[in-house]
Amino acid sequence: MSSGRTIVEPLGPGLSRVWELGDVLLDTRTDFQHVVIARTAQGVTLFCDDDRQSTEQSQLVYHEALMVPAMLLAEQVRRVLIIGSSEGVLGELALEGGAGHVDHVDIDRVAVRACAEHLPYGYTPAVLDAAERAAADPAAAGIRVHYRDGWEFLAEAAAGETRYDLVVIDLPDENADPEAQHNRLYGKDFLSRCAAVLTPGGVVAAQAGCPTLWRNDTLRAAWARFREMFGTVVYFGSDEHEWAFLSARADRVEDPLGAMLAALTTSGIRPSTVDAEALRGCTVPPYSLRP
Repeated sequence: MSSGRTIVEPLGPGLSRVWELGDVLLDTRTDFQHVVIARTAQGVTLFCDDDRQSTEQSQLVYHEALMVPAMLLAEQVRRVLIIGSSEGVLGELALEGGAGHVDHVDIDRVAVRACAEHLPYGYTPAVLDAAERAAADPAAAGIRVHYRDGWEFLAEAAAGETRYDLVVIDLPDENADPEAQHNRLYGKDFLSRCAAVLTPGGVVAAQAGCPTLWRNDTLRAAWARFREMFGTVVYFGSDEHEWAFLSARADRVEDPLGAMLAALTTSGIRPSTVDAEALRGCTVPPYSLRP
C-alpha cells in the first residue's frame, strides 16, 4: 500500500531519483543520520540521509560484489574486520567464506538495531544480541559487534598488534558535505590505518562509488588513492548493480585475476551472484580509469 510519500535521492549535479514509498516501517533521526526503512517496488529498502543503501531485491548482488572479490584476492580469510555495513550481511558472508572471527564496527547503534528489527536480510535481533554480547569477550568466535568509531578502533587494533586478513569498508558514498563524518573514512590516512592492521597477503576492500560518467567523481578519487597506496588493486564493477568496488593488497600480485579464479575453484567460497565469467568481465576498469 502506498504511503503517498517519496524520497528524492541525489545522483549528481542536477540529477535525482524519486523513490515511491509503501509502508514506512521506520523513520528516525539518530545521532549520526536520518534513517528510513520502507517498502518500495524493490522490497524492503534502507535509506540513510535520503541515499538508498540497500534493497531486499538487490542487496545480495551488492554485498557479494564487495565481499567476494576481496575474499578471493586475500591469501587467507580467517579474521575479518568490517567497518560500517549496518545491515550485517557482510559478516554473514565472511563466515560463509571460512572466517572464524569477524569484528563488525559501526558508529550508529540505533541504525544497526533498526536494520536487525526491520530488514528481512542481514542480522536478526537474536543474532545481533549474541554478537553484541560477544564483543565483550576477546576470545569469542563468530561475529562481534562493536559500536565504535572505526577510526579509533583501527588505531587501537594497530597499537595492540591485532591483525586481520581482510578489512572491508562499507559506508554511504563519499560526498562534498563538510559535516558528513563518514568522509574522513575514505581518505589516505584512514586507508593507511587499514593497511597497518593487515596480515601478510591481507586485503583492504571498499565501496568505491559509481562508474557512470555523470557521478564517477568518487570512483576516480578512490581509484587514484588505492593505486598510490597499494601494490595490487583490483576493480570490480557489478554487472547487475550501479556500484563499483576496489580490493587491494600491499604487495604486488603478478596475475591477481588468475589467483582469484583459482581461489573460486579451490576455496570454500560459493557466491550466489558472482561466477568466473563475472570475475573476468567485471574486473576490467572503465575506460576513463584506464591509463
